[in-house]
Amino acid sequence: MMMRCMSKYVVCFDLDDTLYKEIDFLKSGYRKVAKFVENCFHYDAGDIYKQLYSWYLKGENPFACLNETYRLDKPISDYLNLYRNQEPTINLSDGVEDTLNELKQWNVILGLITDGRTISQKNKIKALGLDRWFEEKNIVISEDFGSEKTDERNFRYFMELYPGYKYSYVGDNPKKDFVIPNLLHWKTFMLKDNGKNIHKQVPVPEGNLPQHTITEIKELLDLIR
Repeated sequence: MMMRCMSKYVVCFDLDDTLYKEIDFLKSGYRKVAKFVENCFHYDAGDIYKQLYSWYLKGENPFACLNETYRLDKPISDYLNLYRNQEPTINLSDGVEDTLNELKQWNVILGLITDGRTISQKNKIKALGLDRWFEEKNIVISEDFGSEKTDERNFRYFMELYPGYKYSYVGDNPKKDFVIPNLLHWKTFMLKDNGKNIHKQVPVPEGNLPQHTITEIKELLDLIR
């Protein structure tokens, strides 16, 4: 099969629950906090982790419950800082590495547009090894960029950086991922929740809907042309 050449294409991705599962970042953070509690108070880290995750599943504040249940005197901000600033143990979702490799071989420009705190998102990017595919200039983090996900500047940045290209955006959250790229006439793709997403895919107004819904990331390879 001949290799495609798509040198005038930009494909931008969301990060959380698109390239990896955000629940894994949450679990990694809870393990960091549990180990911290073990070191400070000599409780078993495994038991603490199970409790934290259980409280999360019940919709409670895990760190507040931790202090109350174990009568600890640590400020909740200490737990939050550990959680947010962690170097996480996370992995790319199935099919992501092969898909990014293929797009790279086609000379597609790969971009990242993600909400979140700069340090948290940069630590995720490092842990996932995303610098193999995404140049630093092609990464937009909302806090670093001074804008929210639904700000046109995030997307116009790529249109100004690569004028005259064809643009696509791949995300998972219909509440905020697709409204702006739709308005700017990008192609939009939503990776369907496999039941593990933190933010569920709730019904949204028509303008928020993606143009395409995919169940596996590799389906992009047949649709972005």
